[in-house]
Amino acid sequence: MGSFSIWHWLIVLLIVVMVFGTKKLKNMGSDLGGAVKGFKDGMKDGSAADTTATPTPPAGQVANQAAADKTTIDVEAKQKS
Repeated sequence: MGSFSIWHWLIVLLIVVMVFGTKKLKNMGSDLGGAVKGFKDGMKDGSAADTTATPTPPAGQVANQAAADKTTIDVEAKQKS
């Protein structure tokens, strides 16, 4: 009762083919294969882009950096004696 024999699997396969038909099963198989291939390509592109890309700050932050230095008050700055 633990595992199914080959005859059980053949009967299940026959019922699935009768219910869905071979054309629909073929389409589902090709769609699944395309999805897996797309996922693998995406993972490959993502890992290659992560290793070669250098992080750069957005242009807005770079342009505002000079203005922020003039108006920023450091609350933990110590006064000179």
